[in-house]
Amino acid sequence: MPSHTLETRQSSAALRGEASGLRHLPNVSKYIDTSTCIGCKACEVACQEWNDLRVVHTQQLGSYQTLPTLDADFWNLIKFNELEIDGNIAWLMRKDQCMHCSDPGCLRACPAPGAIVQYENGIVDVNPEQCIGCGLCETGCPFDVPRFSAKTGKMAKCTLCVDRVEVGLEPACIKSCPTGCLHFGTKDAMLALAAERVDQLKANGFANANVYDPPGVGGTSVITVLAHGDHPEWYGLPKDPQVPTAVRFARSILRPLGLIAIFGAIAGVFGHFIGFGPKRPPPENPGTPKPPARI
Repeated sequence: MPSHTLETRQSSAALRGEASGLRHLPNVSKYIDTSTCIGCKACEVACQEWNDLRVVHTQQLGSYQTLPTLDADFWNLIKFNELEIDGNIAWLMRKDQCMHCSDPGCLRACPAPGAIVQYENGIVDVNPEQCIGCGLCETGCPFDVPRFSAKTGKMAKCTLCVDRVEVGLEPACIKSCPTGCLHFGTKDAMLALAAERVDQLKANGFANANVYDPPGVGGTSVITVLAHGDHPEWYGLPKDPQVPTAVRFARSILRPLGLIAIFGAIAGVFGHFIGFGPKRPPPENPGTPKPPARI
């Protein structure tokens, strides 16, 4: 759901001037502590109910995971990963959703003006009125989040409950969490909370505990505490996510070159008209007999 009241920091396929507001707002952030998640799925239900998403049939995967992956009508999925670590069975659970990157690859890859917007508070949202359903945002996302809806012909993903956030409420999933593994606030406050939790985990024997806030995408508005921070892939997270080089090249080089070529062609046509004038038919030779008129 696009917000019409929040200032825009940048938008997809903008030809000029992306920012729309004068106010500077602090980045909001969702804090996820995977070490205290119990896999209750209350956040899944809250997301479905608040966003009025249709029912998606669950699939038996041999675990308690609801679906194998995200869906256009299922934006928040608790992933269950069972691993053997140092001879012990570890059950690593993680809340899978849009990470709301500071440098969003989906926005960079999108060719439709205004289809993907990043608000001044850092939230990245899809505007279905402008989305053309091309799916290129999927190619730009290193977290494999956007999904195509065959019903609407549009792309869809978590909005970080922007409609709640803009009126001072926390996202629905955070409101529903019974263990306190989810928190919401400014990014600075959530990073401080995450650092405190990492210190606790290290004191409890998790020497590699860390905060997942990857710099390759400029950091994210969803920061995640990992007890095994040296192995984010155990949680289904990429180690060093980056916006694909092809996407950066297309946006920063090919698109400006295309605009220059268009304006160059227009300038060439206008210059030819000024220099040579409009094209006129050749003058008639007085000595050339005219063809007889047809009756």
